[in-house]
Amino acid sequence: MPEPSSVQDVFDVRKVRRLVELMKEYDLAEMDLKQGETRIQLRRGGAVPVAAAMPLLAQAPAPSPAATEKAPAAAAAPAEPSNVKLITSPMVGTFYSAADPQSPPFVKVGDHVGPDTTVCIVEAMKVFNQIPAEVSGKITAILAENGQTVEFGQPLFKVAVGE
Repeated sequence: MPEPSSVQDVFDVRKVRRLVELMKEYDLAEMDLKQGETRIQLRRGGAVPVAAAMPLLAQAPAPSPAATEKAPAAAAAPAEPSNVKLITSPMVGTFYSAADPQSPPFVKVGDHVGPDTTVCIVEAMKVFNQIPAEVSGKITAILAENGQTVEFGQPLFKVAVGE
């Protein structure tokens, strides 16, 4: 009966506590682990996690203080038109514009996207999270560079809604 012991391993309280500590230490919003047929998902805060079948928050969270410090010009910029929405990072991680270095980017400026269109990947602790657009419209700007570290709430794309 090796399966029950492997299930016990995944749900061992000490191990779960250690995972939570790691999430706090690395400021992760979500962790999704699989061991055999057993899966454990951990989430911090009130944010809904990234998943292909699950929508994220409808309203973009405010940029973190670290993101504001890095982009003072953006903080002083005039307000965006009401039809421009931002797609923000739901977690701290590494931004990737394509599935792998040989693949074309998920989206380019001028592309039309729908709510379920994958616009990028944010990697956090070797977990590659596909980020959906969550809005319909035209990509007007890509605000992150491939391989760049991004913060929770950092704007990644500008989308003109209704175009």
